[in-house]
Amino acid sequence: MSSYLSGLFSLDGRTALVAGGAGAIGSAVSEALARAGATVIVHDLSQERLDHLAGEFKAKGLNFTGLQADLGTAEAAAGLVERAKAVTGRIDILVNLQGANRRKPITEVTPADFDLITSVNLRSVYFLSQAVHPVMKAQGGGKILHFSSLSANISFDTISVYAATKAAVTSLTRSQAHEWADDNIQVNAVEPGFVQTEFTRPLWDDDYRSEWFANFIPQGRLAVPEDMVTTALYLVAPGTRYMTGQHIVVDGGVLTGASWVETPRRPGIER
Repeated sequence: MSSYLSGLFSLDGRTALVAGGAGAIGSAVSEALARAGATVIVHDLSQERLDHLAGEFKAKGLNFTGLQADLGTAEAAAGLVERAKAVTGRIDILVNLQGANRRKPITEVTPADFDLITSVNLRSVYFLSQAVHPVMKAQGGGKILHFSSLSANISFDTISVYAATKAAVTSLTRSQAHEWADDNIQVNAVEPGFVQTEFTRPLWDDDYRSEWFANFIPQGRLAVPEDMVTTALYLVAPGTRYMTGQHIVVDGGVLTGASWVETPRRPGIER
């Protein structure tokens, strides 16, 4: 990499906290941050997933600091930030990748379902960002990257609460970017489309839905976690210091429109 490009995109000397970072997309983003030069701190609810990721990193000659925590309260979020700050004395990048869903029709969603999804997808994102703000402000700035979703823009069956939380995260991105601009903190969001992970297995793990996705997505395939990496790196790089309050959709072209040829059909419905 030339010195010019290195100055724009190198993360040498920066510390990144990746919340929910031991999942499929999180591990890909965490690895990319480490390869770009950052000191990476990976949070996850599951210590088992952190241990598994540590083995994968070690095999690649990489390392990270793993921190297990349940971010169900504002106090827990503040505690995670304090633990993360203790690693290097600073936090330059926060990536919010934590997520939960229970796929049900609106008429079947229970208060417990609603509380779980909103707690993980919105509450923890809100209060973790709030907790990291004074750290970034005191050190002269930072980058916050939220992972929202394509569903913030387009509706699908059985994900009403999930979609509402992701739309809220996209809106929160703008609010934080506006309020924290004077603190030199840039806040942006990635809105992934359909990504093939264990988390999304109920959406793609049968022949009918595989064919549906092939017809529905202009690029003809589901994304893989690595498809999210370059956008994430771009948004947390020093070269994008003037970009804030934005949300970038990475969806293989879904929002460009739909084709009238080979329109996906639900079984039993004549069109």
